[in-house]
Formats: sequence, structure tokens, C-alpha cells
Amino acid sequence: MPDTAENQEAYPQVYNQKRGLGFPIARVGAITSLCCGAIVNLGFCRYAGKGQSEGGLLRRLWNVLLPGDVLLTDCLMSSWMNIYLLQERGIELVSRLNKARRAADFRRGQRLGDDDHIIRWLKPNLIRSLDWKTYQGLPEYITIREARIRVVQPGFRTKSLVVVTTLMDAERTTKEDLAALYRARWNNELDLRSIKSTMQMADLRCKTPELVRKEIWTHILAYNLIRTTMAQAAAKYDILPRSISFKGAIQTLEAFQPMIELRAAQNAAHRSRLYHNLLHAIATHRVADRPDRYEPRAKKRRRDHFAWLTTPRAEMKRKIAKGVTKI
Repeated sequence: MPDTAENQEAYPQVYNQKRGLGFPIARVGAITSLCCGAIVNLGFCRYAGKGQSEGGLLRRLWNVLLPGDVLLTDCLMSSWMNIYLLQERGIELVSRLNKARRAADFRRGQRLGDDDHIIRWLKPNLIRSLDWKTYQGLPEYITIREARIRVVQPGFRTKSLVVVTTLMDAERTTKEDLAALYRARWNNELDLRSIKSTMQMADLRCKTPELVRKEIWTHILAYNLIRTTMAQAAAKYDILPRSISFKGAIQTLEAFQPMIELRAAQNAAHRSRLYHNLLHAIATHRVADRPDRYEPRAKKRRRDHFAWLTTPRAEMKRKIAKGVTKI
């Protein structure tokens, strides 16, 4: 967000950057629907500091989840405390094992199949966010299912991963089901790209924290309205919401905007006809079926390179005016 005194106070820049070189930065977290990509709950906080982590942000948002819901996360959220709190709420978890915290040993526990078992995770020796009395009241272990998934598809960087879940029934939820579900988590990365790149929310423009928060919520309102329209188009034409292009939906809405403004004052029949035509046009913008697609992680286009700003902008402008330095 813009480097103003108000924004810096509310959302300080990264600690290892010199004042005047970085920008105020916020941590934004969202729980999204895996079915259609709509944001179910959103929160934002400072980028660093006590209680400002991604795990802490998740705990502020998961009140929207109901018992029986399945939360699909990356490995950062598969901590002992997060899993325990989710189990207490009756919420299921599918995540990836964080190898930095523990290693999977499939020789132990209750065997469910090849590289698939139920095991007990002992309570950590210390949980910094809890006082001693609360820590003593926690159970000595939680029960977790671990399943190793082997990736044989050429071009994929990851060759093996361990999925952690509270879905214990191996007949109802097979290891292949867990693999397919965790792979679907990539849709969340695509949703973030839609918000940050397609809707241009990566860089905010407001100069006060209050307006920054309004700007974020305005982006999310527009995003959810677009996702809702896509879901309605998918339901009407019996297709999956994920098969409709988000960028194509935006372009269609922009093309229909003059007609929407023109028909706003007309009767309900005209508006209804226009709306059904809009849904039909959105449904025609389909995402191509690209199973097991992979691309090299390298760029072909060479961007112009400019020197880095290593001093505050005002100071650099004074040096340029005096002829001390050139850019």
C-alpha cells in the first residue's frame, strides 16, 4: 500500500528494510469455497508480530465452518494445536505434512494400507501461545491419519508427499481420494491469482488504513459477485463452476454493462431476459481441459532493468538535483 505515515503505523513494513525504502504491507487471509471459488470469510492484519501469523489469522476466520466441513490447507496449517482445535469443533482437515516439524514413519501405528496408517501425535513439549495451566489441560495426544502419495506424472517437481487428515475411514475416503482432494488445493492458488492479478489487488492505492480496509472489502465484494454470477450460469447450464473462465466472465460483464444500464429502468421482463442472456454468454467462456499440464519455471521475456532505490526517495531527488548522483 502507499508509503504514508498512517499506513506505516497500522501496517509496518518488513523489519529488515530501511525506512523510506519499503512499503506498508498487510497479511490478508481468506477461506474460499473449493466448489466455486467464492470467499467465505476474510481477515487481514499486520505482516509480522505476535498474533499476526497465518495460523492466528485462520483461527479468527474458522467460525464460519460448520461441523462436518472439510478444511483443505497447505502444510503450514498442519500443526498439533490447529488440528486439535479443529477436531474439537467437529471440522475435518486435509493438509500436507510439514516435514520441518515431524517425519512420517509408516512402520508405526494402525496400518490401513500401503503407506497409509493411523498414528498418535504426542503433545508438543511447549506451545508458546498458551499459558502453563491451559497447556496442562490439553490431551496427551491426538489421532491422525497419514498417507504417502507418490507422484509419477512427468514434469511435476514433487515426487512424493505425505497427506495429513482427520478422515480416518479408509473405505469411505481412500488414499486416492485424498490425493485428488489435495491436488485440488491448487485451485486456491488460481483464485488468489484472480484476486491479486486479474482484479489488480496486489498493490493497494489508498493512503489511510481505514480506506485501505474499505478498498480490500470493495475488491472482495466485486469478486464474490462475479463468482456468484458464474455459479448461477453453471447451475443453469449444468456445468461445473470451475470450468468457467474468471477473466472471460469479467470481460462479458464489461461488455454487457451498457445494456444493463439501459435496461435498468425498464420492466422486469426485459431485465430478466437480459440476465438470462448474460448467463448464457458467461457459460460459453469455458476453461480448456488441460489435465496434468506443466510448464517450465522460467521466463523468456527480458524486462528492462533499473537500479534499485537504496535511499529514501526524497533524499535521492535532492542528490539528483544537486548533481551528486544520476539514475
